[in-house]
Amino acid sequence: MRIPIRVRPGASRTRVGGSYDGRLVVAVAARAVDGAATEAALAACAAAFGVRRRHVTLVSGPTSRDKVIAVDGAPVELADRLATLLVTPGE
Repeated sequence: MRIPIRVRPGASRTRVGGSYDGRLVVAVAARAVDGAATEAALAACAAAFGVRRRHVTLVSGPTSRDKVIAVDGAPVELADRLATLLVTPGE
């Protein structure tokens, strides 16, 4: 499953959830230096979807805040989890 994400580097804590222009928001504590924020975002997404890190790959956007990732797993379970994560708190 391919998922568009919006990475917010330099956050106070790592968090996956909410949406920005239809993209899943991934806030990471790592700074956007030498791919550290991208790697942290991939690891955070793996944890959020309940898969191993090796099952999450970057498809596009290595130097952009807007990225597309591919997550390997059961499509129905991933879609359910994505729907839960996209809900912005307070909605």
